[in-house]
Amino acid sequence: MLKHIVFIKFKPEAAEADIVDIEKSLNALPGLIKEILSFSCGRDVIRSERSYDLALIADFDDLEALDRYQVHPDHQAVVAKIKLVAAGSVAVDYNC
Repeated sequence: MLKHIVFIKFKPEAAEADIVDIEKSLNALPGLIKEILSFSCGRDVIRSERSYDLALIADFDDLEALDRYQVHPDHQAVVAKIKLVAAGSVAVDYNC
């Protein structure tokens, strides 16, 4: 199994409505993309200097399933929304 973890930092001027839309769009992905075995995302509640604003964790069977997810049109649509309001992101993918 492969675990996919992403942290996103939003631009200070990002609109709340855009962030809510991104959350809804991300949470809809498991119903749209069969490769997703499990999925969770949410906003940071600590809001410390080192915090990112949103995290997502998804599980896939293997690297090939993650690759199919990455190029899936529904995932790409959410990525496009994120790019408009994100200041940056980091990711970790590991076998578990």
